[in-house]
Amino acid sequence: MTDLTEHAPAKLNLSLHVGPVKANGRHALTSLVTFTDKTVSDVLDARPATNFSLAVEGPFGKGAGPAKTNLVLQAARALNEALDGNAPPLSFRLTKRLPCAAGIGGGSADAAAALRLIVRAHGGDRVMDMAREVAPGLGGDVLACLIGIPGLMSGEGEAFEPMLNIPLLPAVLVNPGVACPTGDVFAGFDAGGGKMLDHPMPKAGRARDADFKAYLGADTINALEAPATSLVPEISDVLAALTSTPNARLTRMSGSGATCFALFDTLHEAEMAAKDLQADHPDWWTVSTMLGGG
Repeated sequence: MTDLTEHAPAKLNLSLHVGPVKANGRHALTSLVTFTDKTVSDVLDARPATNFSLAVEGPFGKGAGPAKTNLVLQAARALNEALDGNAPPLSFRLTKRLPCAAGIGGGSADAAAALRLIVRAHGGDRVMDMAREVAPGLGGDVLACLIGIPGLMSGEGEAFEPMLNIPLLPAVLVNPGVACPTGDVFAGFDAGGGKMLDHPMPKAGRARDADFKAYLGADTINALEAPATSLVPEISDVLAALTSTPNARLTRMSGSGATCFALFDTLHEAEMAAKDLQADHPDWWTVSTMLGGG
């Protein structure tokens, strides 16, 4: 087997409606998700080895935590167990280019990339089916990241339905460089007595960009934005900066934060906005991308 590489694009929650906490401590959710292009992703390389191992590097490598507890190895071991120990052992090298604890599913994307690499190394549709079965147990975003196309995530993340009427969306992503722990955000949501809101679906067929953005702004929210902003006030600064950016059509937080995004009509507008924001706020992580363009 030759060396293999998988990109792990960031996941964006275009919407996120969350229900009250359940007896198992988790939450039901409904979320339209999409993914960045490959220019905004982690990169996971693998080569044959005698046992699974992981080395982490890159600008956000230190934030990924100890390699032995990283989701990459957890995913590899889970799929190996499902395959009765017959998964080909791989030595992974993760280049961490996405910020950690940022609401964009970086760790989940890495885990999904590890599953895809094992599927490629092992071969066979049956292995991919097993990867899909393993994914939800690794985290609520992992199945969506494994499939890697725009769609609707529901349940506790164990259900994912691809959707053709989520268009390509030029966007700018901004993270203020402050970690936003998911557990603390959900605790704040629970303390506020959060209640599941209806989540209208976009119209059938392929939506026009302008219609889709209008639908997102009128009919959907991110239910975690308020508790996350209370926990990390810097999110308000990011949202204000994005909202005041010329040509921004919709501004919202992704996931449990602290990454926020703005949607634009053209990629050129997004690139110019990212350039200006980076000049004004050099300490922020700021990138432009085409969502759904992976």
